[in-house]
Amino acid sequence: MKTHALLLLAALTTTAIAAEPPSAVPEPAGYRMQDYRAPVPATLAGATVLDTARARALWADHGAVFIDAFPRPPKPANLPPDTIWVEPPHDDIPGSLWLPDTGYGRLPPLMDRYLQDNLREATGGDPARPLVIYCKANCWHSWNLAKRVVALGYSHVAWYPEGVEGWRAAGLPLEPAQARPRPAE
Repeated sequence: MKTHALLLLAALTTTAIAAEPPSAVPEPAGYRMQDYRAPVPATLAGATVLDTARARALWADHGAVFIDAFPRPPKPANLPPDTIWVEPPHDDIPGSLWLPDTGYGRLPPLMDRYLQDNLREATGGDPARPLVIYCKANCWHSWNLAKRVVALGYSHVAWYPEGVEGWRAAGLPLEPAQARPRPAE
């Protein structure tokens, strides 16, 4: 078990080789503030970038906490008042923690506290616990969240830019997601 943990930490401290050619999108200095479904950079300073094979290896060893940054779909504003709205289904990598709406460029204080509290709980308060952040392909929510987690002082952060779509394309299992309840606003 100790050997597995050391191998996981070593994997997260080295830069992964991307499965696709490097993106022409430059890594911004700050957070992406709009157009969240667009091509993403190939890098993220302070984090390791994973391809599907490396993400799968970390998942199979149960040595990292997988966090989904996919935003929760908003209820359409033009629904008649008596309409029952059902959120569209969302799939996750099995065992993941879905923290919706934590990948926006700016988080209100309530959502920042929600993120920090859930990270602390998921890692048992250990900022060295390996974390894998993902969303969908070409999703800035996961890039922003991974950058934010690094800024919060977590030392073994990995970003999986292929996300659920890369996982599905590799024939790996998915399960229906259950979002961690957001605080009342």
